[in-house]
Amino acid sequence: MLKKKSLGQNFLRAPHYLSLIADTAAIVPGERVLEVGPGEGALTRELLARGANVVAVEKDHRLIPGLKKTFAKEIKAKQFMLFEGDALEFSLAQLKIRGKYKVVANIPYYITGLLIKKFLSEKRPATSLVLLVQKEVAERIAREKKEGILSLSVKVYGEPVYVKTVPRGAFAPAPNVDSAILHVKNISRKNLKDAAAEAKFFTLIKTGFAQKRKLLKRNLEKLLGTNASAMFEKAGISESARAEDITLEQWLKLADTK
Repeated sequence: MLKKKSLGQNFLRAPHYLSLIADTAAIVPGERVLEVGPGEGALTRELLARGANVVAVEKDHRLIPGLKKTFAKEIKAKQFMLFEGDALEFSLAQLKIRGKYKVVANIPYYITGLLIKKFLSEKRPATSLVLLVQKEVAERIAREKKEGILSLSVKVYGEPVYVKTVPRGAFAPAPNVDSAILHVKNISRKNLKDAAAEAKFFTLIKTGFAQKRKLLKRNLEKLLGTNASAMFEKAGISESARAEDITLEQWLKLADTK
């Protein structure tokens, strides 16, 4: 089947990497796994073979009949549930996901940030994410020393780990860039006590990174007002620092400083 460009489809078919993704998820038989974009079902097969109860969301209606045929046995046994539509628009209740669950997916590059935000900011977030993403994105989140909005947005909820580079040749059709397996583990909301704290944190980092070349204090002056210097001191932040130099812990202290 030809890929649909508007959906950013590149199907992973290399058995080694499919197995590595499933292994990284460390599935215990009977666990609930949400898979976004099962495509032709290659990764789905690996997840089911490890005993996962898979809930899959596929946007491309052309792939639905093939998935239903391939996994007819698992559907009948209620080990596999398939929903057609956009994963960004589904709620956990609509997907009939109760209790703990993991997310495992080969997600389209163009909605990577949106999907990560959705999965991590849920009132009942996944216990872990194992995602196949663009290599550059995985490096920015898990490997670069300087922080950015994306890396902070992930680290405030969990611990990102760069697992393995996946070369473009492992896909059909091959994309223009290499990919990587990104594992976000130990997910929790311990850093953000409530919705107000969450909103304040994200307002801070978005404002702080609004003009990266400016000093952080300059970017935040209108937001923090006359107490900016005192708040920086309490959070252990130099007034000559830029947003990318501030650690997650310092951002959290700043957000918690009155």
